[in-house]
Amino acid sequence: MPNLALITTFLRELIVERTLPREPEPDLVMDDPDQVAAYVEAGRIDGVMAASYLFHTARVSQVIQGCDTVLDLGCGPATQLAQIAGMNPDIRFTGIDLSSTMLANAEKHAASLGLANIQLRQGDITKLEGIADHSIDAVISTMALHHLPTLQQLEDCFASIRRVLKPGGALYLTDFGRLKSLKSAIFFAYLNAKHQPHLFSLDYERSLRAAFLKEEFEALATKHFPPEVRVVSTFKVPFLMIIKTADQPLQEHLRQRFIIMRKALKPRYRRDLNDMRTFFALGGLHNDPFA
Repeated sequence: MPNLALITTFLRELIVERTLPREPEPDLVMDDPDQVAAYVEAGRIDGVMAASYLFHTARVSQVIQGCDTVLDLGCGPATQLAQIAGMNPDIRFTGIDLSSTMLANAEKHAASLGLANIQLRQGDITKLEGIADHSIDAVISTMALHHLPTLQQLEDCFASIRRVLKPGGALYLTDFGRLKSLKSAIFFAYLNAKHQPHLFSLDYERSLRAAFLKEEFEALATKHFPPEVRVVSTFKVPFLMIIKTADQPLQEHLRQRFIIMRKALKPRYRRDLNDMRTFFALGGLHNDPFA
């Protein structure tokens, strides 16, 4: 049965001409224990974000094949990073975040999974201090860039990525795109409200309202990254954005694992994953790792 609320939201975004004003989040660093606990509880790998995590793990894995070192910007509690690192045990990952509380959760999570290929460090993703020029094989970031307070800081982040990335290095940055309607932001933020803590839903709403425009991502990507770097979004309505380099061939055993993991998702989460696959495919993202 079609999701009528989703269809209505999609049509609203196509019709509305004005874009929702950006409302930067009040705190760049998420260090409040209650907020972090709610985020971690709702965001672990078997929770409401399961489809999103699996989608980006598979897509990141395609981009970073052949890399030795990967830098994850705004790693948070390392839920996404840990899944990616677990699927790519021969690659060394470094997660960076400003929040000491997030990093403490990240360290516990990685240790609980027995992952030896993750290092964590506290730092500012707009500066990447202490990381040598052209020393990193790949830079990734998943759903973290909207936390940057200003467009200038987003540009500073992109400039820092360009500085530390090796020539021809791999890139996968994904985040929300700003919606046109407040009603649309509310719809997406509270879509799974009954399955997640209220603080998580509230943080989700704030994140959507703090997102940057597709046109801003495109302009900065063109300015700071090579021409082969692509900016793709979900079809027609840029609810989600990906800035990426070309995919590399996945080893067959890894592709089969992703297919098995997709089938193992709860039916509701599998539908979410299929929706992401469809909307991104219609937006021009090919090489589906789940096919």
